[in-house]
Amino acid sequence: MFSESAEVYDLIYAQFKNYREESTRLAALLRRLNPSCRSVLDVACGTGEHIRQLTTLGLEVDGIDLDERFLQIAARKNPGARLWCADMASFEVDARYDAIVCLFSSIGYVRTLDRVEQSLRCFRRHLNVGGVIVVEPWFAPGQLDPSFVMRNSADGDGLRVERVSHLEIEGQLSRLRFDYTLTDASGVRNAAEVHELGLFTAAEMLAAFEAAGLEVEHDEIGLDGRGLYVARAPD
Repeated sequence: MFSESAEVYDLIYAQFKNYREESTRLAALLRRLNPSCRSVLDVACGTGEHIRQLTTLGLEVDGIDLDERFLQIAARKNPGARLWCADMASFEVDARYDAIVCLFSSIGYVRTLDRVEQSLRCFRRHLNVGGVIVVEPWFAPGQLDPSFVMRNSADGDGLRVERVSHLEIEGQLSRLRFDYTLTDASGVRNAAEVHELGLFTAAEMLAAFEAAGLEVEHDEIGLDGRGLYVARAPD
């Protein structure tokens, strides 16, 4: 999915995403929900920036992601973390965790409600007793404006990146097209990616958690305004 942009992902998102602040708030939330929380699995960990930040806050964090290039970057940042290339709806690792987190709307990439439920069941299987699941959702139907165009630019290490984002809506599927212009000493290169994320209502998400056998609460604000689902397996 991020085949064209993995190496410039951090450069782009550093312009507007405060991983340190988010991670500080998340660590406080996890410890409030589970005072003995120590081990965390970051599902769809991307380049491992949340792993890096949460580790500096005293947590032991591993990660999974479907993109091998992301995991290579995450491994460079987090040499002590265990990282797996796997699908969030079907992974199986030989470990259990005090908390499982799925952040930055990554749950939307499973695209269908059936796969949301499959993912949540998979998360539950990897929880320690008393553990918590924290999921940051993508947008609900009707919340996105297909006419909106976003432009981002960033500079670093002799490279300039410009990204233009376009949005299409088809039923309960959002389709993001990212067009990149990358300029460095060797010249200019253009690239493009298309990302598809499912659009689910809060009621549909809550029902998926319940179908997965989880007790869930919905925080409409969350870490950055997209909301947050916090769930536990019943005792």
